[in-house]
Amino acid sequence: MKIAVVGTGYVGLVTGTCFAETGVDVTCIDIDERKISQLQQGIIPIYEPGLEEMVKRNVKNRRLHFSTSLPDVINDVEIIFSAVGTPPDEDGSADLRYVLDVARTIGQNITRYTLVVTKSTVPVGTAAKVRRTIQDELDKRGVDVDFDVASNPEFLKEGAALKDFMSPDRVVVGVDSPRAQALMERLYKPFMLNSFRVIFMDVPSAEMTKYAANAMLATRISFMNDIANLCERVGADVMKVRAGITSDSRIGNKFMYPGCGYGGSCFPKDVKALIHTGIENGYHMRVVEAVEAVNENQKTVLFHKLVQCFGSAESLRGSRIALWGLSFKPETDDMREAPALVLIGQLVEAGCELSLYDPIAMTEAKRRLSGVEGLTFAPDMYSALDGADALVVVTEWKEFRVPVWEQVAHHMKGRSVIDGRNIYDYRELNAAGLSYFSIGRDSRMA
Repeated sequence: MKIAVVGTGYVGLVTGTCFAETGVDVTCIDIDERKISQLQQGIIPIYEPGLEEMVKRNVKNRRLHFSTSLPDVINDVEIIFSAVGTPPDEDGSADLRYVLDVARTIGQNITRYTLVVTKSTVPVGTAAKVRRTIQDELDKRGVDVDFDVASNPEFLKEGAALKDFMSPDRVVVGVDSPRAQALMERLYKPFMLNSFRVIFMDVPSAEMTKYAANAMLATRISFMNDIANLCERVGADVMKVRAGITSDSRIGNKFMYPGCGYGGSCFPKDVKALIHTGIENGYHMRVVEAVEAVNENQKTVLFHKLVQCFGSAESLRGSRIALWGLSFKPETDDMREAPALVLIGQLVEAGCELSLYDPIAMTEAKRRLSGVEGLTFAPDMYSALDGADALVVVTEWKEFRVPVWEQVAHHMKGRSVIDGRNIYDYRELNAAGLSYFSIGRDSRMA
């Protein structure tokens, strides 16, 4: 079986590589010539555990190919996955220009039946737009070529994407013809051999499923952050509250950790797009709107805790603040919508000098923060603390989990440690002469 995957970003590259791993002949396509050249040399543009090895293995076995031209392969493949970016517009809606560009290219070049699958996260109704765009191009050519459009949203967690793809909780496929379903069943047959669930449904329902899933997960995060903020005000310990409520099987413990807000390429963008879809259809997604508002506020919590530690925002001026963790979550170098970026912006504006460290995202951070004054990029976690008046832990990387607190205290000038992910025991820090502040807990009882 031969397929093409258009777009070699996070979703496209993981999708193409994992299908190649099951024996499918895959060509990944991107208009970025430099990126394709690097991929052909085995240079991976993103960090994802295990991905580099899998790419190299499948390239070596001639199951995975890279190209800058969709027309060159379009009539050699049975399925074309569209996995291009859908960045948010200023109003929060998903920008579909790249998705529709792919559709136009398909309509301008196909000569035989093709199944077009939207893998990008797109609003309900996008598949219909893709279908119209392809048909318009076929009409311009004066040809009659049969094709189908399906939806196959991704549910990959950055940092665990290969496992999620190869051992999925479920695979959602939206189709509107038996022929399309038969092709997708054939493609996903290796996954069904182990009783992995492939759920077929209509196309609009598949498109909505992706947004609904991410909105629910984002809701759980914002709910716990809301509870955490109230816990601080009433003297409760949010971690004890969490243990009490997540033991209920109806609630469970996934995505129920308080912290300094969610980020990344999915939740912020998808929540905004779902809100916009509701407005377009005359309905306000009041719960989802509140989820977004809580999260935007939560990204400022660490700055306000620093202000409390120093007594005022003015007292922060000239201080040196160390940050551990820059990516939006562990096991990725992705800094899109990362809480660290909000905190860095606030601290720079307040006149602070910053010492930054992240195990993986340093290159990405230097790119994003190029030109920002007052930043030092440290070579390791302890060097970042040299002369620091306070430490803020923003991302819960494993190497931050059990630091030597005496060494932390030795490097730091100040005594304050603000834990944005609630991963430490206050007694250990206090024993080293450090003051501990966390989310949703009295620092004396954390």
